[in-house]
Amino acid sequence: MKIGRFQKGERFFFGIVIDSEVIEIPETCFSDRVYSFNKVHELKNLKVLPPVLPTKIIAVGLNYKDHAKELGLPLPKEPIFFLKPPSAVIGPEETIYLPPESKEVHYEGELAIVIGKKLYRPRFYKEIEEAILGYTCFNDVTARDLQIRDSQWSRSKSFDTFAPLGPFIETKLDPLNLKIETYVNGKLKQSSSTSELIFNPFDLIKFIANIMTLYPGDIIATGTPPGVGPLKDGDVVEVKIEGIGILRNYVKKFPENELL
Repeated sequence: MKIGRFQKGERFFFGIVIDSEVIEIPETCFSDRVYSFNKVHELKNLKVLPPVLPTKIIAVGLNYKDHAKELGLPLPKEPIFFLKPPSAVIGPEETIYLPPESKEVHYEGELAIVIGKKLYRPRFYKEIEEAILGYTCFNDVTARDLQIRDSQWSRSKSFDTFAPLGPFIETKLDPLNLKIETYVNGKLKQSSSTSELIFNPFDLIKFIANIMTLYPGDIIATGTPPGVGPLKDGDVVEVKIEGIGILRNYVKKFPENELL
């Protein structure tokens, strides 16, 4: 089942996507997954928004075996993660702005876990499974030159528009062997499978939830496969994941009239 978040006029709502239609859910998608169905909308008449508004985005670095091999790095013994702010989130078909502070902004296509229930220090595997609402596409946009320059990654990962998310949450999906691809202007740049993950989604949730409380709507971005590279003004970047769909965004220079 695909769940999305939408806007029509001044109204915002969640809905279940079936082909070209959206069945509106009066409650949010976190209300114990018990839905009462209401209006039906044509998808083409709606603005597709980021599917959730997370309290935090936990992003994992160096989590694909083939990416570690590409970089000539040993496999990490435990997950390496960092935080991206909710202010960086944008939805599908929206614009990634290239900040003037960076000369080298890269795409990083990723599978994202969407948390559906509050979770802290789970004792049983079933708790982890039940805490997952579903999965969506994510682009961990990164100012690579700033990442290399700084001793930590916060600045390079946190610019507004650096967390494209969507288009929808797929709730019925086995995340352990999914094809994941990234395209720039229609050209394939990244191609791998989630079978290459060093730490799978269940391992990541257990590790992270033993450190911090996860809340409904929180995102865990599971890392990027090999092939990351630069974006430039005018590019179209697409993250495509089997069973979920395509997250498409447009790249532009930061508006000059916004610069001080």
